[in-house]
Amino acid sequence: MSFKSVNDILCVLQLETKLQEQPFQRLLKYWSEVVGTAVAAHARPLSLQRDVLRVATSSAAWAQNLTFERQRLLVKLNAVLPTPLVDIRFSTAGWHCAKQVGDPPKLSAPPQHPSFLGKEFSMDSDVKSTVSDANKAFADWTVAIQGRLQGLPICPGCESPTPPGELQRWGVCCLCAAKKFSQRE
Repeated sequence: MSFKSVNDILCVLQLETKLQEQPFQRLLKYWSEVVGTAVAAHARPLSLQRDVLRVATSSAAWAQNLTFERQRLLVKLNAVLPTPLVDIRFSTAGWHCAKQVGDPPKLSAPPQHPSFLGKEFSMDSDVKSTVSDANKAFADWTVAIQGRLQGLPICPGCESPTPPGELQRWGVCCLCAAKKFSQRE
């Protein structure tokens, strides 16, 4: 058995993630280009489940018109997707809560959540390293994690640093609380 360096493994993982781009993310990237700007202004992809695309429309009239154009849109979309779509369903449901295509997802915990630490962290600002230097990347990550954990209270169950909200809510960290809840079942 041969061992590979961390750097080699990270390079392979980076390449695989580029090659195995999620179909829905790819669809979002090409949506306006494929359907046109007029349609994109009135129709937004919501989800992709079992090769069926759900699209929110601004009105019932748009949903009906796009339903008639469904086969043409399927052909155009399947040309850019790695896995072909089986069908498209149009509905006004979800139009008002659907995000604009291209809005970045919010990854930080909301302030009401017990795990909230009082400030937001982004991977871009915490870890600024490249895959080419795996040791530096690991060292930067370690420093960032240690900085996040400094000054946090200790969980009485496992003695690990824990956000104060978790201790207030459960008396222990979320992992110890999950163990406790699973033992009740």
